Amino acid sequence: MRRFVLIALVLLALLTPLPLTPAALAQGGLTLFTRFPAQQVARGEDINFPLILRAPTPQVARLSVPNLPEGWTATLRGDGRVVEAAYVLPDEDTRVELRVQPAENAAPGEYRLSVVAEGNGESATLQLQITVKEQLPPSLVFDVDLPNVRGAPDSTFRFNTTLRNEGDTDLTTNLLAEVPPGWFVRFRAVGQEVTSLPVRANGSESISVEVEAPEGVELGSFPIYVKAESGDVRAEVTLTAEVVGQPQVNLTTPDGRLSGQATIGQTATYTLLVRNTGSAPARNITMSGTPPSGWTVEFQPANIAELGGGAQQEVTVNLRPADQAVAGDYVVSFSARPEEGRSSSVDFRITVLTSTLWGIVGIVLIAIAVGVVGLAVSRFGRR
Repeated sequence: MRRFVLIALVLLALLTPLPLTPAALAQGGLTLFTRFPAQQVARGEDINFPLILRAPTPQVARLSVPNLPEGWTATLRGDGRVVEAAYVLPDEDTRVELRVQPAENAAPGEYRLSVVAEGNGESATLQLQITVKEQLPPSLVFDVDLPNVRGAPDSTFRFNTTLRNEGDTDLTTNLLAEVPPGWFVRFRAVGQEVTSLPVRANGSESISVEVEAPEGVELGSFPIYVKAESGDVRAEVTLTAEVVGQPQVNLTTPDGRLSGQATIGQTATYTLLVRNTGSAPARNITMSGTPPSGWTVEFQPANIAELGGGAQQEVTVNLRPADQAVAGDYVVSFSARPEEGRSSSVDFRITVLTSTLWGIVGIVLIAIAVGVVGLAVSRFGRR
């Protein structure tokens, strides 16, 4: 009987849930951490720690830095403002920046401090380590505004980069690049082409990287590896030149002649030839002209929806000089403008002639005048 009772008590103890201890609560409660809790800083410089708060339930977490070394200051900022607490939501990180300013006379060495977050009866403590050094070791960092640039095969790919020296020693850096075969790279700083340049301690230099593709390059993406070296210190950045097709519209005539004739009072017809010599389709090509005042010009068609690479299309131009136009030579500009890419224009010389009808009328008037004069002479000359 005793053995049965003992076994029953043991089973009951095993099946009865234990109350949560403070340690268990801490595992699922408020959490405070940073990605890099131990950092180095040179004397006289501040240091920033991006803090991240997490919690299983909504709550307000009060923040403090209780054990700062003597003479040091710490500031907590959220959204650019000084804060003392942060509201934490479940499944959402709350970010706070801790800025620590060591004392001016802080001796080189290791310093430890802690950040405490308290909320809903729970607390979380983050231990930080700051190593103050007389000088930071040499360090180079490459930054780039746009690492991926698109362009036509014959264009120059330009990348704006910044080379930063995060150490306390001035450095003279050599600039290098690894490119696909046939490609060409040049570096420019302060408007001049350079292969090396000095970068002051805790300073930076703006560098323009210009990349040119070889003739006949295929369309696609090409990696450009740029390096800056100074002894054993180096920085690297990967750039990408994306070669894309581009339309190239050319406007001419089927026989190459850029001149013609027109008669006052009549419509003259000419033929233009629109060619796309590029590697991509030219879309929505709009035809236009700039005739003299009072002239009319019409295109058939006035718009080309799409013209593939290597394709061409004829366009008919109907041009009528002004009724008040004077016989002579005139220049009319015709243009073809695609939706993307450069437009193409040609100057067409028009020789304007008077109408044959007016010539006949003039001859008749002259004949009438001559007849009238002859009649008058014959009649009054006898008297």
